[in-house]
Amino acid sequence: MTDSKMANKKLLLLDVDCGVDDAQAMMMALAAPNVQILGITCCHGNTTIDNVCRNVLRVLKVCRGTEIPVFRGACRSLLGQTLNASDYHGKDGLGDVPDPNSPGLEHVQTEHAVNAMIRIVTEHTGQISLVAVGPLTNVALAIKMDPTFSTKLKHLYIMGGNMEGRGNTTICGEFNFVSDPEAASIVLNQFACPIYIATWEYTKRHFLPWGFFHEWINQGTEKACFMKAITENSVKRMKIKQSDKEVHRREGFVSCDSFAVAAAIDGSVVTEYMQCGVSVELQGELTRGMMVLDTLNLQKKQNRAFIMVKCDLEKLKQLMMSALK
Repeated sequence: MTDSKMANKKLLLLDVDCGVDDAQAMMMALAAPNVQILGITCCHGNTTIDNVCRNVLRVLKVCRGTEIPVFRGACRSLLGQTLNASDYHGKDGLGDVPDPNSPGLEHVQTEHAVNAMIRIVTEHTGQISLVAVGPLTNVALAIKMDPTFSTKLKHLYIMGGNMEGRGNTTICGEFNFVSDPEAASIVLNQFACPIYIATWEYTKRHFLPWGFFHEWINQGTEKACFMKAITENSVKRMKIKQSDKEVHRREGFVSCDSFAVAAAIDGSVVTEYMQCGVSVELQGELTRGMMVLDTLNLQKKQNRAFIMVKCDLEKLKQLMMSALK
């Protein structure tokens, strides 16, 4: 794409641990006419790093976006611990419905994800928004390798952390932050660019009705059929038997990573933010990995994050519907 055409688009880098909701978020960004994705970096998280790379390539093939470069990044956290979310996303991270015609790992770039991240951001200083929807290992390594990295970014959007101490992996910890608390701490304490965070509670509070979900996956397009297949197992896990029929455990459908990507695509999707200093608890026996909000500004942080509070669900629905057309 020429520089003149790029000038009219929002330039994004996506850092993913490609599970089902990462795929949903990627497809939203790929369908947005005002967005140009300059690269997708892969990180450990929902599944192994090789599975993440394969899943990203598979999504790009479905969306006719195979020209976008894919980079292999960190295979484990900074301290070497690993988690996975196979109970929800499937062992392969994408619903355990393999496609024998999916692109292989030979299509992944040889350049390491962190090097690529630094290079691409430097080439487009002040123009790129980085959207990180997995553990923040790659992002933390980028600022350790290049201390000026965050000053070259336009924005950083994160899906992760929590604002009320409610966990989905540990008592008080959200999966992405618990997967690499040290990386999350480095990013939240050392980044200088504006940071926007879609927390676990924010995504849960803005669930979409199951009726919308079924309409969304039954559009009859190739993308919708793909989405229907990869979500089947996770939706089954969210159902319980009540008398003679199955009902959903949750009030509605939540695509966590899509909230961060939607905000990067269209800032008006978020209708209210709370701005405050944020940190990550690293030592607590029950609270390690929990995001801590300094609402009293006792730490006097210069770069206070924008925590997403309220969402325009109608605009989110429109972005999601467009993603599968």
